[in-house]
Amino acid sequence: MSTPLVDTAVAWPGGAQCAVMLSFDFDAETLWIGRDRANWKRPGILSQGKYGAKLGVPKVLETLEDAGIKATFFVPGWTAENHTDRVEAIVGAGHEVGHHSYLHEWIDPEDPAAEEAELDKGLEALAKTVGVTPKGYRSPAGETSDNMVRLLTDRGFLYDSSMMDDINPYRHVLADGSPGVVEVPWHWSLDDAIYLLFSIRNPRPVFTNSHILEVWQEEFREIYQWGGLFDLVMHPQIIGRPSRIALLRTFIAWIKTFPSVWFATGSEVAEAWLAQAGDGA
Repeated sequence: MSTPLVDTAVAWPGGAQCAVMLSFDFDAETLWIGRDRANWKRPGILSQGKYGAKLGVPKVLETLEDAGIKATFFVPGWTAENHTDRVEAIVGAGHEVGHHSYLHEWIDPEDPAAEEAELDKGLEALAKTVGVTPKGYRSPAGETSDNMVRLLTDRGFLYDSSMMDDINPYRHVLADGSPGVVEVPWHWSLDDAIYLLFSIRNPRPVFTNSHILEVWQEEFREIYQWGGLFDLVMHPQIIGRPSRIALLRTFIAWIKTFPSVWFATGSEVAEAWLAQAGDGA
């Protein structure tokens, strides 16, 4: 047998073969207003985001409780201010709350001042509404910058989850050579939005549960074999639809048929990787 060019296996806690991170971007209405301010006046469009707060989050929390799993919810500051009770319920259930900007505005690398303002406004909102100082950050739509990585490091974040260049955590290195935050990567194929997020302005196919389940299962099988991290990205307004909650329940039950799977929050994944990598990471 030939020696692999890249060793993908991580020594996960408890001798686990694979780590599974269930993450939920609780955008609510910010998903629809972050890129189009005119949507403030379009209640029909905004109602999709409201569904995420009204029914999506409670159903997701119920599903996680039944499964005995702790997850990570990335929350924009605006969402925390306007759906405080739902974020309080997330915290109260023992789940992790991460930072997801203030208004879900995509990062513009040409405007570092705006990046910083959006980050700090979101931090202030999470602290004021639910008393959370987040350890993790995920950028809206995976749009990030070197400056944002530096800002996260300067503000004491443990990890970022915005990149798609690995199946396992790694450490960012800043421009001056100093260590940055830990990266906890994801990928579009493991994001419910590409299969289910429809709008009149950007129409796309709405896939069946069987199609989505097949993609997720096949990706999980291989990541499991590689000894990596399976980071599933979901949105309460999407996965919280009735049949999609059934899909999530089915998928979690299926994952549990595999031996040595570790379900963990983003912080737990980053800390486990750091513990293995040591001071030289």
